[in-house]
Amino acid sequence: MKILKAITSFSVLVLLLASCSSPFEKLDSKQVFRYNESSNITSLDPAFARSQSNIWAVNQIFNGLLQLNEHLEIEPCIAKSWELSDDGKTYTFYLRTDVYFHDSPCFTGGKGRKVIASDVVYSFNRIIEPKLASPGAWIFRNIKTGSDGLPMIHRKNDSVLVIELQKPFPPFPGLLTMQYCSVLPHEAVSYFADDFRRNPVGTGPFYFAMWKEGVKLVLLKNNNYFESENGVALPYLDAVAISFIADKHTAFLEFIKGKLDFMSGIDAGYKDELLTQSGELNPKYAGKIKKITNPYLNTEYLAFHINPDLSQNQNNVLLLPEIRKAINHGFDRKRMIRFLRNNIGQPGIYGMVPPGLPSFDSNLVKGYDYDPDKVFELLEKSGFPGGKDLPDITIATNATYLDLTRYIQHQLNELGFKIKIDVSPPATLRELMAHGRSPFFRASWIADYPDAENYLSLFYSKNFTPVGPNYTHFRSDNFDRLYNLAMHETNDSIRFTYYRKMDQLVMDQAPVVVLYYDQVLRFIHNNVENLDNNAMNLLVLKRVKKNNT
Repeated sequence: MKILKAITSFSVLVLLLASCSSPFEKLDSKQVFRYNESSNITSLDPAFARSQSNIWAVNQIFNGLLQLNEHLEIEPCIAKSWELSDDGKTYTFYLRTDVYFHDSPCFTGGKGRKVIASDVVYSFNRIIEPKLASPGAWIFRNIKTGSDGLPMIHRKNDSVLVIELQKPFPPFPGLLTMQYCSVLPHEAVSYFADDFRRNPVGTGPFYFAMWKEGVKLVLLKNNNYFESENGVALPYLDAVAISFIADKHTAFLEFIKGKLDFMSGIDAGYKDELLTQSGELNPKYAGKIKKITNPYLNTEYLAFHINPDLSQNQNNVLLLPEIRKAINHGFDRKRMIRFLRNNIGQPGIYGMVPPGLPSFDSNLVKGYDYDPDKVFELLEKSGFPGGKDLPDITIATNATYLDLTRYIQHQLNELGFKIKIDVSPPATLRELMAHGRSPFFRASWIADYPDAENYLSLFYSKNFTPVGPNYTHFRSDNFDRLYNLAMHETNDSIRFTYYRKMDQLVMDQAPVVVLYYDQVLRFIHNNVENLDNNAMNLLVLKRVKKNNT
């Protein structure tokens, strides 16, 4: 009966959308922000906010305890403040008392009720529940378990929540900013059951109005939203309309015609139309379109599997640090970015930790730059002068990165290497990486949360794949010591010092070849204002204004 009611409500919305008297029709004269999702949206349930398309939509509908500002600083949201115990393991959150869920038939009388601490307990326990199989369950793996076997996430009263960790983990507040940690009402999950994915109920600046999958998703302004700016209630927009045009070139044309307000990233099909070779906006669009750029927490790299115990690594020349360093010095990253990416991104000449994170310091962590003389010196030192008798070295990659890999292959071969390329489907490549069956492979790491630990955990010896994210099987007692010190340090300045030492240690051993640090690239029309940009590439629309005149 509940499912039938939900389907009926959706049908009414679709009919209203087509009707001349529809409230959606009136939005044409108001502030409606329109963007396209070529990769579609699979769910509006925060438990499955794994892909960027899902995350962006969920971020408009839901809130968590904490949130990030455009500088990736952690700020209050549903929680107005929080405290950490002296031992670094117990977090106490004090909740706002003016946050309400969106109106929904799941509530008695259809009126959204106030959010209380038990809603947070329910939301977090739901993510952990094995039957749900949420990809975000890992966030809470460090939560202490009580004598009853339940995670120690509990309410003191309606406005105070306590979370106990097994061991200190300073980046934990950053984890709570992820969309998996959105707060939702148990009534909605019970009422809509399996159909909650398309009937979300949250507390966010916009509420769910309609979704015709593969065609259109519409969100409307939440007039009861709890946040304000300079005394003015947020959000400013009246609605958000998301289309699902699969062809990126068609979506680009819609953007140029003004039928879309925003476009993220750039496709090879129209890259040279929109950007100059140096990465600047094509002068023909000056005065019509604005380009917004920002560092993106995405490090693109090549990685060596350097575990000598695996049979396929016996007598592997890549186990020699000098060979790995020679490869690092053997190609021009700056030229690669300029000619293959129109200067989108920064050359990877520092460490694994990318620009955009607070701990990043280009003066304190040094990686590798193009240096043919150094290559010859390292080849000589490793017993392969000029590359003589050096065996073939194969880079495993996928088709998306074939042009970059060929560029690297060409430059290294000119210096005496014999580089070959093996192209595999992404899923196959991931399988090879996870089980150590590829000695040299292309990879990337996009941050889940805004802390350098997210990158440095790739080199912690207890994180060897397939259990953890250490794909290289890099091992260093000194690195592990610094990592453990950092995880017990609540002073950011001291912890950042540990992070930089760890990053430099990794660069000195060269288990990876950092290619470039990616860049958030956004385009908006000139009538759009206040679009936040951040290194997590999170779409925040609550402060956006649109001038229709």
